[in-house]
Amino acid sequence: MDIAGVSMELSNISTQSRVGTAVLSKAMDVNEELGAGLVQMIDAAAMEQSVNPGVGANFDIRV
Repeated sequence: MDIAGVSMELSNISTQSRVGTAVLSKAMDVNEELGAGLVQMIDAAAMEQSVNPGVGANFDIRV
């Protein structure tokens, strides 16, 4: 085998690994922000329920 070729392949693999790790890190950051937004929405809904406990508790279904 060619030493230069092996060296280039290992360099390419290393670069691909670093890029993959960076993309995964960004995806994790986005998911963390989405999760925080979801928690805020749940907290806001809980606050609305504590302020107006009767709102949305009952509904009529007629066919």
